[in-house]
Amino acid sequence: MRYQFIEKQKKAWPINLMCGVLGVSRSGYYDWLARDLSQQDRSNQELDRRIQAIFAEHQQRYGAPRIAKTLSQEGHMCSENRIARRMRVLHLRAIQAKKFKVTTDSHHSRPVAPDLLKQDFDAATPNQKWTTDITYVWTDEGWLCIWLWCWTCTHEPLWGGR
Repeated sequence: MRYQFIEKQKKAWPINLMCGVLGVSRSGYYDWLARDLSQQDRSNQELDRRIQAIFAEHQQRYGAPRIAKTLSQEGHMCSENRIARRMRVLHLRAIQAKKFKVTTDSHHSRPVAPDLLKQDFDAATPNQKWTTDITYVWTDEGWLCIWLWCWTCTHEPLWGGR
């Protein structure tokens, strides 16, 4: 971890100074640079490439469980936890689709109010026909229900004109 820090910061600070401050030898740092990657690091690199490919192939919708299942079907054996760790390192997070929520029950046994106006909103005099509407607006405090109502006649505009 210290050697990696030195490697990242070597353009900003002298290597001698960083080795002294971090308490490591210069020769140890240069030995670390010359070393080959460990088997675990090579395995992680290959796994990272495969995770990124599957993630991109499925439009960023696959999380660790699905990627683990896909890798297992391809013959790569590794745990879901390892895949989740590697995804965190790679800053990959699956996009969750919003679930559809049914808000209306159209198949109930209760009576339904008849449509008396049948889309004819013209009225001869005020207070002869009334219309209402309900809408929901998301606020910081949760959903807010707004009731709108209006009386109509031939002389009054309905919501800004007809």
